[in-house]
Amino acid sequence: MNPDWQQFLAQQGAIFNADSVPHFGDAAAELNVTAQGTVLCDLSQFGTLRASGEDAQSFLQNMLSSDINEVSASHAQLSSLNSPKGRMLVTMLIWRSGDDYLLQLPRALCEPMRKKLSMYVLRAKVKISDASNEIVSLGLSGENAQEILGKQFGELPQLPFGFTDTGQAGVLKFSDTRFQVSTNAQYAPALWQSLGQHAQPVGSVCWDWLSIRAVIPVVLPQTQEQFVPQMVNLELLGGVSFKKGCYPGQEIVARMQYLGKLKRRMYLAHINAGCDEAPQPGD
Repeated sequence: MNPDWQQFLAQQGAIFNADSVPHFGDAAAELNVTAQGTVLCDLSQFGTLRASGEDAQSFLQNMLSSDINEVSASHAQLSSLNSPKGRMLVTMLIWRSGDDYLLQLPRALCEPMRKKLSMYVLRAKVKISDASNEIVSLGLSGENAQEILGKQFGELPQLPFGFTDTGQAGVLKFSDTRFQVSTNAQYAPALWQSLGQHAQPVGSVCWDWLSIRAVIPVVLPQTQEQFVPQMVNLELLGGVSFKKGCYPGQEIVARMQYLGKLKRRMYLAHINAGCDEAPQPGD
């Protein structure tokens, strides 16, 4: 985490766990307000890789499960990097920043995935770098989220996974009540204070809960290589293309789609447990 940003969050009462902020002092109360009100989340549980260079698009197209050609200045996308056996090594959220591609993934997997992608660069004119300390992402969720961001930035994306670069920040829409805002570390404190006037700060646990309810899968170190993309419904979310060319694991993923029978799917479940008793990744 960017040290200046970490210091700022500490001044706001953040409780840290490695490079993430699980809560701001009362995890249970924060989860309750997340279900009913408008909340502001620091998303430092994720990091960001930057793919730059004139071959960045074609390189990612040959490596990832989605159709990278559909990622534009106004449209973001989910995707995955898979093993040759079609098992997911990581899930990611991708958007454009000028000519570069930004890949948001769990922070714990940033460096391993940077190294892995870099191994395949060979003669391609592309560079994979870790931009996690440059970019700060915030989550805003609740009935008033769209109104708050509209007053802050003006025009917002209209469709799910729509993206707007406002100059000060990039705004990504998940739904009418849930947005991600990505900005540079220097501007992040001022943006946090502005948004925080209308939304209660909550920890990463709350954003992860919202992602579960939105059925957005996240592969973590504990669950690497356990699922083909269809097992977590990634193809239903636009994270898999069956029309583009080859990528690692493509043959297995395509065979599962057209010839195989999927025996496992991801479903929502409710467990009556407190924040300290919640199931952990891999349980």
